[in-house]
Amino acid sequence: MNTPGKATLKNSRCITLTFLLVLALSPGVHAQTWPPAAPLPEAPKPVQTPVTLRNLPMNLLRDQGAIWSSPARIREQHLAYLIPLGLAVTVAITTDHQAMTEVVSRDKSFNDHNTTASNVLIAPMIAAPVLLYGAGHLKDSEHLRETGILGCQAMLNSLVVEQGMKLIFLRERPSVDNAKGKFFQTSVGTDGSFPSSHSMVAWSSAAVLAEEYPSRLNQFALYSIATGVSVTRVLGQQHFPSDVLVGSAFGWMIGRYVYKKHHHWHKADVD
Repeated sequence: MNTPGKATLKNSRCITLTFLLVLALSPGVHAQTWPPAAPLPEAPKPVQTPVTLRNLPMNLLRDQGAIWSSPARIREQHLAYLIPLGLAVTVAITTDHQAMTEVVSRDKSFNDHNTTASNVLIAPMIAAPVLLYGAGHLKDSEHLRETGILGCQAMLNSLVVEQGMKLIFLRERPSVDNAKGKFFQTSVGTDGSFPSSHSMVAWSSAAVLAEEYPSRLNQFALYSIATGVSVTRVLGQQHFPSDVLVGSAFGWMIGRYVYKKHHHWHKADVD
C-alpha cells in the first residue's frame, strides 16, 4: 500500500520527467546541437549580434527567451534523443536513494575531500574564459576575446536556468531525510539539489572552449575535467546522480547553443 509520501514522490518523478522532456530541447532548436535535428521552417531565425561585452546583456536575454520558449518547437524527429534522455533521467531518479545510501560512501572525510575536489576542478573552468578574454585584449585577438565572452555567456545562461529549475523542483539534498530526495519541499528554499549548478557551469564552459579550440586533446582534457566535477559532486554527497546528469546534459547543450548561435570567428582569422 502506497503511503502519501511515496505517492507524492512518484508524482514528482512523473512531473520531473515531463519537464525534462520538454526543456531538454531548449539549447538545440536553433543551434541544432543534437543529431538528427533538422532545420525547422517555422522556428524563428536567431538574431545574431556582435560578440562584445556591450552586447552581452541583450544576447543573454535573447538566449533565455529561446531556451524557455523552445518547448513550443518540439517536433517528432526530436524524440530520437529526448526519449533516451528522459528514460536515463527517470532511471537515475528512481535509483538515487539507493545510490546515495548503499553505493556512495558516507564517510565524512571522504565526502569532504570530494567536495573540495569538485571546487578545485571547477575553478579553471570558470577562470579560463575570463583569462582568455584578458589575453585577447593583450594580443588583440578576436578569437580569444570571443572565446572569453561566449564562455562567460554560456555559464551565465546555465546559472539562470539552473536557479529557475531549482525553484521549480525544490528538491532536498542528499544530506536531508536520509537521502530520500523529495521534490517540491518548500523548506528547501534556494538551496535545492536539482540540478547541480557545478555540473551545469562546468559543462557549459567546457562546451564553448571545446568548440572554439576543437582539437581532440583539448576536448578530452576539458570534458574530463567537467566529468570530474560532476562525479565528485556525487561522491561528496552534495548531489544525487540525477542532479549531475541533468546538470551536465543541460550545461553541455547550453554551451553548444551559445557557440553555434553567436560565434563569428573563423579559422582564417588564426594568426
